Amino acid sequence: MLQQLNTYLEALKIQRWDDHRYYHHSRINQSLHFISACFFIASYAILFTDPALAGLLAWGISMTTRQSGHFFFEPRDYDHVNHATHDHKEDIKIGYNLRRKVVLMSIWAVSPLVLFLSPSLFGLIEPAVGLNGYLHDVGLAWLYIGIGGLLFRTIHLFFIKDVMTGLVWMFKIATDPFHDFMLYRKSPLALLKGELIDPMDHVNAQGDEITSEQETEAKTLP
Repeated sequence: MLQQLNTYLEALKIQRWDDHRYYHHSRINQSLHFISACFFIASYAILFTDPALAGLLAWGISMTTRQSGHFFFEPRDYDHVNHATHDHKEDIKIGYNLRRKVVLMSIWAVSPLVLFLSPSLFGLIEPAVGLNGYLHDVGLAWLYIGIGGLLFRTIHLFFIKDVMTGLVWMFKIATDPFHDFMLYRKSPLALLKGELIDPMDHVNAQGDEITSEQETEAKTLP
């Protein structure tokens, strides 16, 4: 049992490390993740008392800031820190890469329109009354989309990787707001000082200490 727990924690450590060193070089992206983490934590705090508002906060603010950092500010050229191309990192990403995120974010963006055109969601729910009722339904829809996206990729990982990888990834995603809050809390200050790209000195320093199967597959310079 203890050995299984240690294996789980080590896998979690590796997934978090790979996520940081591969996909969070931009200080703008890091700062947006810090903002996102703050609102995600707030949405967690009200999840069981006002799930609709939690869904609105989580998607309306947290996910938009978080994903805009990846889509618009994270460098996509050759990653000299990790010796990997952007395309290669997209291919080996355990979670949602940019292609998968486009699908997920498209579902999120279309859902309010669907509820506007069919307040009863084609007879599945009680039609909303007024703007507050509409926003309430949108918030719940976004919450279900988030949970669905998490479960879908987790189960998908069960088949294409293994159960351990899927469970570790699910826990990582659920706890990312707390981890990102601590990891990127100083990024806004670095950004204000004019540092657009994290030099990632800590990655170079720890690269020999933390390894993964992804690293052994990474493309290197000749």
